[in-house]
Amino acid sequence: MSDSVRVFAPAKINLFLHVGDRRADGFHALQSLVVFAEVGDELELRRSATTSLSIQGPFAEGLDGGDDNLVLKAARLMSLEAAISLTKNLPVASGIGGGSADAAAALRGLAQLWSLKDGERLARLAAPEIGSDVPVCVDSKPAWMEGRGEILTPVAGLPAMPMVLVNPGVSTPTAKVFRALQRRRGATLAPVLSFGGPDDLLAFLRATGNDLEAPAIGLWPVIGETLTLLSAQRGALLTRMSGSGATCFGLFERGEDAERAANVIALAHADWWVRATRIAQ
Repeated sequence: MSDSVRVFAPAKINLFLHVGDRRADGFHALQSLVVFAEVGDELELRRSATTSLSIQGPFAEGLDGGDDNLVLKAARLMSLEAAISLTKNLPVASGIGGGSADAAAALRGLAQLWSLKDGERLARLAAPEIGSDVPVCVDSKPAWMEGRGEILTPVAGLPAMPMVLVNPGVSTPTAKVFRALQRRRGATLAPVLSFGGPDDLLAFLRATGNDLEAPAIGLWPVIGETLTLLSAQRGALLTRMSGSGATCFGLFERGEDAERAANVIALAHADWWVRATRIAQ
């Protein structure tokens, strides 16, 4: 057994997000097509007699490392000890599952560190009570997500399309966005579990949306400005907000166009977080 492991926690992207009725537990039913990007946070876990968490990286200052941190909550569920170091590369409270991805990565890392083979136990521990996006982040593979986030079905055939992620530097608490929600499409779509390529994916996405986008823009108009700027870039095929925001994404046909768009936006807004990446496979 190794004394340390490194785990990648990729950014989660909601290619669409429809909101249904409020459930008995107070949460809303959801439907979403979730993919992951080739950018994310990084965790290192070392064997230790006690569990601890240290945080560094570009967005460490915006993250609480106390007992409420999702990484520590996940570690306590495993009942295994480790000294965990988190390099926070993703903006906090930004709609791309950073905290949930980190918690899921901690579960994977602890299982690897202590040579656990029980994948079913790991899936059970990845409960949405830690965070609604934790279950889908355990495998970090494309999935059709329903329920609160706990009902997952693998999706095949998603192309590795170039993508630009842009966060305009505002934090968008999920509960606040939901309180401002007035119109919803409902969680009634029949699951689409395979795609034939970029054109097939884009045709499907253009018939969907993100129900949380309008309320988020109402609260933080800069999100609308971000989407407008992304849409204006050469080669942009579809732009949308991910999750409850404020990170927005643009899908591109060519990697060169995505790189160019990221450079243009970063030059115009030096204080924004901008990354050219791809849909991870």
